[in-house]
Amino acid sequence: MDTELWHIIYRGVDGRKIFIDNQDRARFVHDLYEFNDKAPAQSYVRRLPNVGHVMSDIRERIIDLHGWKLMPNHIHLILSARVENGLSLFLQKMRGYGRYFNERHERHGRLLDTIKKVLIKSEPHFLYLLHYVHLNGLDDFPDAKGWRERDKGSIKNVMAALEHLKKDRWSSYRDYCGVHNFPSILTKTLYEDVSGEYAGELATYLSDRSDDGLDSRLLE
Repeated sequence: MDTELWHIIYRGVDGRKIFIDNQDRARFVHDLYEFNDKAPAQSYVRRLPNVGHVMSDIRERIIDLHGWKLMPNHIHLILSARVENGLSLFLQKMRGYGRYFNERHERHGRLLDTIKKVLIKSEPHFLYLLHYVHLNGLDDFPDAKGWRERDKGSIKNVMAALEHLKKDRWSSYRDYCGVHNFPSILTKTLYEDVSGEYAGELATYLSDRSDDGLDSRLLE
């Protein structure tokens, strides 16, 4: 794995919610597209988000987004830089979401807590990371709340769990499964080369999982 890959985690200050409704979520997805540009960020009314469709005016991208998941009070991103200092520039620009949120919801102060940045150094961590990011979507699925437990049988109905993930628009899972969701923000080639048919790969993982030796502190 030659690409320097990072797992980025944003959290709401004091554990607060950072998305109140789908308008907020759509705005954050729009920012993932809008701020992935070497040029300075524009007003947030520019190109309001029809990001479910391929856009023709893609600019000079500064990062590749390989996977993502929005949770009520935190965000998971899998990123790599395309240009020098691209990661730092992108993360700096993403602070714009906090300014939007504060204006819309009439609040003041910092919204997003200190970012956790984890460099992916091992092949097992690389292979597991995309699964982990997507599986966060099972936190609200009653029959799969034990998905973080690294033992067989923690999820009784794997197919139902995957269907639950597929209904969620606010992650990269659907695009990896061939369902047109937000392809304009995503670079799939890094993981498609490894996983092939992604839904089947994840089903196999959930059906036959065991302790892979990863430090859970790298993931939470």
